[in-house]
Amino acid sequence: MCTKNLPYFLSGVVVKGFGRGSKALGIPTANLEDEVVNNLPNDLKTGIYYGWACLDDQVYKMVASIGWNPFYKNEKKTVEVHLLYKFENDFYGKRIKVIFVDYIRPEKDFTSEEELMRAIHNDIAVAEEQLQQSNMLAYKDNKFFTE
Repeated sequence: MCTKNLPYFLSGVVVKGFGRGSKALGIPTANLEDEVVNNLPNDLKTGIYYGWACLDDQVYKMVASIGWNPFYKNEKKTVEVHLLYKFENDFYGKRIKVIFVDYIRPEKDFTSEEELMRAIHNDIAVAEEQLQQSNMLAYKDNKFFTE
């Protein structure tokens, strides 16, 4: 596990991404603005993380991808946060605060979209389970979300 930089706190504005999360995969993501991505610590590993995110004064469980999404051959590094809650509307332009509490796995390329989907669903299951632990639940009430 990669825990040297964790927990890691960030805040940024949600921007339009590539449109793959919702449309192709059925897993919408809140993509963070380039400024946030460009200011990530150089030693923060790319890969899949889980933790908590605050949007409109509500805190939600989340899974996030930091990196280049090798399956899609991205040329630009991104931070994409998937809130474990079904929203009716998008929230482009809103500020989101995120606490990355732990690391699930490194980025990897997949041989098919189905293999990618299985990995994403597994990541979500890991996050759901881990965030129920008392040491992880404590982050839900972190003062970072109310400052």
